[in-house]
Amino acid sequence: MNGCGRLHTLAIRNLTVRKGGTEILSGIDADIRCGEVTALIGPNGAGKTTLLQAILGQERYTGEIRFCRSPEHGEGAPRIGYVPQQIAFDRETPLTVLDFFALSAQRRPVFFGPSRAVRRSARESMERAGMAHLLDHPLGKLSGGEMQRVLFALALHDGPDILLLDEPVSGVDLAGEEQFCDFLSRVHGGSRFSLLLVSHDLSVVTRHADQVICLNRRIVCQGATTEVLTADNLAAMYGGDAHLFRHRRADGHGHLHDRREGNG
Repeated sequence: MNGCGRLHTLAIRNLTVRKGGTEILSGIDADIRCGEVTALIGPNGAGKTTLLQAILGQERYTGEIRFCRSPEHGEGAPRIGYVPQQIAFDRETPLTVLDFFALSAQRRPVFFGPSRAVRRSARESMERAGMAHLLDHPLGKLSGGEMQRVLFALALHDGPDILLLDEPVSGVDLAGEEQFCDFLSRVHGGSRFSLLLVSHDLSVVTRHADQVICLNRRIVCQGATTEVLTADNLAAMYGGDAHLFRHRRADGHGHLHDRREGNG
């Protein structure tokens, strides 16, 4: 925590990850700034999820990750929320969304039922996500978009200082993507947490990210979104055949948006 300015939630310095003699990440230097959305982009196998796992303390690394808390967040270790790309579970398991919250929020076995405090806090979290009507819904019956909203609500439950999202719209249809991204903007706009977003979808990145980190086992480039997402930078990251293309689509309100995507 020493040496961190108020502008950064976390500072990554010379971070390297090796697995089985192979260097997965090499000499990573990056800063995640307080209150901003930072997008982490790169081709498959670039090490994006590995970097998230290192930040979460789930991956061994050399180098340094310094977490910083601004005065309004108080003292102590920072709180980190995490929304994985997907979770594996038996969809026939008779768990409700409320039971799912109880698994992480209470010590007593779920078969005794959620405590009153857990039920109250789960409802508050789901209301914030606009999904309170699903609280008693079977977990296995949720759509991909609904499941992502539930995971998001759970990640926000303890009021994180930084939230890590790993491909939050992967496997979600276009309508679900729009709903999730609008929801993300509303929630983040009313909070102070920093957000690190892994995404292959450059339409999501261009619409929501303040900063972009381009990763391909090492940092290719980083900076303000409008300055980083250029054809030259994408070609350097994805290969010479990478390009930006644009098509237009109408959302539910009849407005038109541009959608950019990287090849690969």
